[in-house]
Amino acid sequence: MSDEHAIGFMDSGVGGLTVVKQAIKQLPRETVTFIGDQARLPYGPRPSAQVRDFSWQMANYLLKQDIKMLVIACNTATAAALPDLRQKLKIPVIGVISPGSRAAIKASKNHRIGVIATEGTIKSNAYRDAILAKYPDAEVFSLACPKFVPLVESNEYRSTVAKRVVAESLQPLKTTGIDTLVLGCTHYPLLRPLIQNVVGPNVTLIDSGAETVNGVSFMLDYMDIANTSATKRYPDQFSTTGSATAFATIARDWLDQPAFEATHITLGGELA
Repeated sequence: MSDEHAIGFMDSGVGGLTVVKQAIKQLPRETVTFIGDQARLPYGPRPSAQVRDFSWQMANYLLKQDIKMLVIACNTATAAALPDLRQKLKIPVIGVISPGSRAAIKASKNHRIGVIATEGTIKSNAYRDAILAKYPDAEVFSLACPKFVPLVESNEYRSTVAKRVVAESLQPLKTTGIDTLVLGCTHYPLLRPLIQNVVGPNVTLIDSGAETVNGVSFMLDYMDIANTSATKRYPDQFSTTGSATAFATIARDWLDQPAFEATHITLGGELA
């Protein structure tokens, strides 16, 4: 039976669009309902209890749109809130950390895996734990890159400033001998060319968000909740707690949708 309800995606800002981009490509019949909490980003430096609260507010907003599945398109929120949301919601909830970890193990030949992410995700050890649980012999090199999210959110991800910041931030990975690097924040794929340039062509970059959409596709089939009708009846919807104009500027470029529109919404305590 066809289920035409939307899939909900939530993130701290525009980073979740890297997951949405894959979803539009791989699942063209599915409707996307997205919320980015730009007013309160970055999530990385925040205490995990606060990230959990913010995640609940986003999840509740999406539940009111009658979604059939929730994708936490944010690594910091996945680390802080996934078990909690899974326990409390009746719909499937998918995070980005497990798919990214699985893909990294599969891609690595020398079992030396790098992870770059926000401070919150690195502090949680979520990637390290997920990788070592599946492959205890792996060596994991974790590095927080707090300057990356502001670069993307200020639409400077193609600038010379970005080039310098990425080169400086990734310096500690130079001597680790990694052959695989997990982009452990959904904002980071927008910096992918710069990151690849610094780590070199022999390091495989893993886009956790893109890997997550494979899991979404599997879950839609497994739960029998895919939209199997010939067309997509409902339009995609994008909301942000920040500037709808700033959000749309990046989204038009990244999603290659010149007519893209976003709506500003309020979730409460925006400046918390």
